[in-house]
Amino acid sequence: MAEYRRGAHTVFEIHLYIVFTTKYRKPALSGEVATRVRDLVREICAQHEVKIMKGHVAKDPVHLFVSIPPQVTISRLLQWLKGKTAHHL
Repeated sequence: MAEYRRGAHTVFEIHLYIVFTTKYRKPALSGEVATRVRDLVREICAQHEVKIMKGHVAKDPVHLFVSIPPQVTISRLLQWLKGKTAHHL
């Protein structure tokens, strides 16, 4: 908590712990698919200035601990992550 992120008129530190799973919790995220999901999540977060502090792609859930800027809403972030990864896979 010693390092705050700064915007033009704001100082902020917004941390979220996000978990999302595959449909019916099927263990589909392994091997090349898990690597592709990890790369897609990194790419999407970089586009929207979301800082990934920790993350893990298991066989069915994806765990993320992220820091978001104030202009990014939680629902919009999840829409980007789940929608774009599902579309590209």
